[in-house]
Amino acid sequence: MPHEAPQEPAPVVTQEPAAPAPLGVVRTPTGHADVDAHLERLADADHLAADGHIEVYEDVHRGLRDELTALDARPAPAPTPTYAHAHDSAYNDRS
Repeated sequence: MPHEAPQEPAPVVTQEPAAPAPLGVVRTPTGHADVDAHLERLADADHLAADGHIEVYEDVHRGLRDELTALDARPAPAPTPTYAHAHDSAYNDRS
């Protein structure tokens, strides 16, 4: 019987997580400076590992929620009264 050489154990391959990379999500400005600042904060997640995203997302969510709450807290503008003028066509059409 031929003598077989002992087999080497297969090497253990470990995969390291991929490095953080920007997702390329476009953030369209809203025109409201405070809201846009919160949305831009989302870019911070591009440089973090996935387990760091939750902190950024919660911070942005909290900021946007505060902005909406502030809108609800402001008094509504008073309605502008409308007055009919003698030169309006409704008053001049007396046929």
